[in-house]
Amino acid sequence: MVIRDSLKVSKAVVHTDVLIEHLCGQRQPSILRLSLQKFFCYTTVFQAIEVFSLGRSESEFQAISDAMAALKVLGLNAKNARRYGELIGGRKGSDRWNLLIAGLCLESRLPLITDCVKDFRGVRGLVLIPTRLIPKFQSGDEILGALKRRGDRKIVSENVTG
Repeated sequence: MVIRDSLKVSKAVVHTDVLIEHLCGQRQPSILRLSLQKFFCYTTVFQAIEVFSLGRSESEFQAISDAMAALKVLGLNAKNARRYGELIGGRKGSDRWNLLIAGLCLESRLPLITDCVKDFRGVRGLVLIPTRLIPKFQSGDEILGALKRRGDRKIVSENVTG
């Protein structure tokens, strides 16, 4: 039983901005690399599509493929189509792409690591992890615990656990 507890790893979804920052090499180590050390990381099919749409050469497509290989890609579940429709229909003027990403995070009960926190504010129940927190803590559990202790209702919903 002790082994099972020690294998528990926090999970999170990395947003497009984290992937692009990694691919452009703007920061060393990248937030993606640091996130992979602290979380079991996912992305969504929408983020994968968005990043692949930016590729222009075979070497860029290979770099994107290599980055995606480190992540599990979440896809839509047709059973939740109504839930996604309600999420999109209830937020007129919001970016549909971001709402679909938020929906996948909510469906999977996973927080989203991003610098684009403002793009997701107001999505009830969505846990957002600003990228500035990733280098400050040793583990995903510490990051999620710090968010909960802060009690920032704009970032952490009271009805979602890490």
